[in-house]
Amino acid sequence: MFSFPYAGIVAYPATGDVSESRRADLVVLLIVDAFEGYQAAFSAITKRAKGRFERREWHGAVADAAERLDLYGLVVDRLESNVRVTLGRQVADRVVWARIKAYSSLIGARPDRELAETFFNSVTRRIFATVGVDRNIEFTESDFDSPATQTHTLPLRTYEQSPDLSSVIEAILHDCGFDCEFEDLHRDGDLVARRLSDRLRGAGAPARVERAAIIPAPFFRRKGAYVLGWLISGDARIPLALALLNRDHGIVVDAVLTDEDDISILFSFARSHFNVDLGPPRQLIQGLKVLMPKKPIAELYIAIGHHKHGKTELYRDLLRHLSTSEEHFIFAPGAHGMVMVVFTLPGFDVVFKVIKDRFPAVKPMTPSDVRKTYRLVFRNERAGRLVEAQEFEHLEFERARFAPEIIEQFKLEADETVEVTADQVVIHHAYIERRVTPLDVYLREVPEQAARGAVHDYGQAIKDLAANGIFPGELLIKNFGVTRHSRVVCYDYDELSFLTDFTFRAIPPSRFDEDDYADESWFGVGARDVFPKEIRRFIGLPADLLAVLDRDHSELYTVGFWHEMQARVAGGEIFDIYPYQPSLRLQQT
Repeated sequence: MFSFPYAGIVAYPATGDVSESRRADLVVLLIVDAFEGYQAAFSAITKRAKGRFERREWHGAVADAAERLDLYGLVVDRLESNVRVTLGRQVADRVVWARIKAYSSLIGARPDRELAETFFNSVTRRIFATVGVDRNIEFTESDFDSPATQTHTLPLRTYEQSPDLSSVIEAILHDCGFDCEFEDLHRDGDLVARRLSDRLRGAGAPARVERAAIIPAPFFRRKGAYVLGWLISGDARIPLALALLNRDHGIVVDAVLTDEDDISILFSFARSHFNVDLGPPRQLIQGLKVLMPKKPIAELYIAIGHHKHGKTELYRDLLRHLSTSEEHFIFAPGAHGMVMVVFTLPGFDVVFKVIKDRFPAVKPMTPSDVRKTYRLVFRNERAGRLVEAQEFEHLEFERARFAPEIIEQFKLEADETVEVTADQVVIHHAYIERRVTPLDVYLREVPEQAARGAVHDYGQAIKDLAANGIFPGELLIKNFGVTRHSRVVCYDYDELSFLTDFTFRAIPPSRFDEDDYADESWFGVGARDVFPKEIRRFIGLPADLLAVLDRDHSELYTVGFWHEMQARVAGGEIFDIYPYQPSLRLQQT
């Protein structure tokens, strides 16, 4: 487990013997030292991923992912305590903190300076709980060029023209430097080359690859490793991702991805973070942006584990959008929920979710319970089926930006969380998520074939979540959404919990004929009892689409399926959940 690696600078108790300027200097050194310790620990955990993959240590990989997620909060907690000890009664003195912001001069030459700025902001917002932004004590905009405006300088491994493509693929795979064998490197090179040649012909490009450019480190997540780069063929630059698995007899290439959208799905906001050992991320983000130009910079940082800086980029994008548009916040499409007030900006591809202060009796939970559920989602593998939410505090907006009906709902149902004045709206706690189309809305709007495909994927989403040890609690289609890549994801976490927290039961036989028609059940029902036979009755699908679910996923209605999944999860099985379509696999056995 993580142990705090920074100890060179320690807290200096506040006394009259040290000047104000000296204390500011000490805090600067504390922050720099803590940041360097965090970066070292983050890197150490990330570097483990290659060995975990080589040795097939899947439980270790899962544990490392959780440890790395927890790391940032642990470091900032320790740092906050040390800063408070050092500054004493001056801890909330904004003049002192304006001097401490001279920290900027110490990080300007760092290749990870954008992360260092976000780290500083994490400290000041802990101390001040700043409403809105305060440019004197935090980096609201970077003091340096952002990754989006810098020149792409990611160093790549290049492979020049070769008589046959399979030898190029073999060289790419060999240069990954795995400390274990491939099952059959020559076979995989040939299979990948054939798949790529078909892709080139289908795209109308020359069949000969003139050059390959490969990011010089694999991306690891869960049980998979991914090699990313480009193929150059004439004027065409074709994105490339090779998905690798380590099986009983060695590493195999499981899938070949050559489409921007397929690679974007690898980096989906519904998936957990990658481990990639390439040091400071700025140049890597540049390269990934070339591979996936539609993917926001914020999501790319989050995808490689720098979720705090991803939040920073998201917030800056929001401020830029508000400054360049006159859009108003409106209710998000879909049915209004009992737990959240959900709203959006039409031209900004996210939704804002505010927990209501009070819930109806049918929701036996508290706002604290909801926050715990979001934390559960954040810390666990999301299997491509749970939308990642970014947590924000003390957001400040102009009141005029909000539709009147949202202001009214804030006053009625979220007055403890949202402060509404004559000119401003201050949201003291909110989640921001990528916007998806609610599944119930989607099914009403799309052609029949697309609707049937979505229902099939809805059933698969439930299975994927179960394989990952998660049950959504409520399977109503209004709690699921469809991404721009037509993937079904869950975004409502009110009653979500671990699969093993639920009891899946058969309905007991009725005692009397009248029992079947009674308003209330003739048997006791616990808070987390689930009756699979009743799923199809209550999820909200029309008959024609329910028939699709019946055909493709009827096992969801059986107690046996759920008991088996619970037993396998409890037994520690880590399932294969592939982040690509079956058609992209090489179909090896």
